Amino acid sequence: MQSASGYVSRRGLVWGGLGVLAFSFTVIFTRVAVAQLDPLFVGAGRAVVAAAIAGVALAVTRSRMPSGQQAARLAIVGGGVVLGFPLLTSFALTAAPASHGAVVIAVLPAATAVAAVLRTRERPGRGFWIAAAIGAVVAVAFAVGGSGGAGLHATDLLLLGAVVAAAVGYAEGGVLSRELGAWQTISWALVLSSPVMIGLTLFSAIRTPVSADPAAWGSFTYLAVVSMFLGFVAWYRGLAIGPMARVSQLQLAQPVLSLGWAALVLGEPLTLGTVAGGLAVIACAAIAVTIRQRSAGPPAPVSLETTDAAALTRSSR
Repeated sequence: MQSASGYVSRRGLVWGGLGVLAFSFTVIFTRVAVAQLDPLFVGAGRAVVAAAIAGVALAVTRSRMPSGQQAARLAIVGGGVVLGFPLLTSFALTAAPASHGAVVIAVLPAATAVAAVLRTRERPGRGFWIAAAIGAVVAVAFAVGGSGGAGLHATDLLLLGAVVAAAVGYAEGGVLSRELGAWQTISWALVLSSPVMIGLTLFSAIRTPVSADPAAWGSFTYLAVVSMFLGFVAWYRGLAIGPMARVSQLQLAQPVLSLGWAALVLGEPLTLGTVAGGLAVIACAAIAVTIRQRSAGPPAPVSLETTDAAALTRSSR
């Protein structure tokens, strides 16, 4: 019995690790793509491609249609993780280094936990709020320090806005997953958001000629196929297999990986300030997420289809 349980645990960690690995390249390839492609095209176009894949997946599996009320809630999910986060990060990374973006976005797990607490009306202890607040302050302080102490720049505000958008989208998506299923929730959010994203993509293509080298197109393809869809499939599968508390903690390794890729792939220097800021934000996020998990208590037994819902509200993209 123990060996079987250990096997399931390892499978959950492997799938979850694949999801985190996939997401860790997002800021890297966004930085590469927006160097030659319009950030509006990158942010919206990737969602259009992902929506096409999601539509096929929903059709093949004959997933049930969401109700009118669920569609309205899917609009919140889409506004956060399909529209808000991709577009805001795309515009921010036209100027900000990928390593800088990775550190600011590192506060996302704690921000998602806060959004989930507010959405589900939980009452975690004071330690949760202290850790979350310190994490936010450290992230802002890092952003200000990175600009030479001259205050928050537009790119920093865009990155912080991306964090808020994603946190709200993930929290609502976590609750909605209990009804639709996790990968189905992100798929329906993509499909229902596609008319807006198609319009933005066409507007961008008409406004700015679409021309780039293979590296930029390869990065765009990765963002569309992996970051917006396949990464979610692996991540949600890992959460579903569980144990959720352990798998969700893997998300905290994402900014560390992103910093490493920024140095290896883009050649960005890893300064002491960047490393220290990243570790401080990650530590605060880890404390906040851990305290929330403990205060939530042991979960009730549920089916494999819906077990990832609770963990989703404790984690981030």
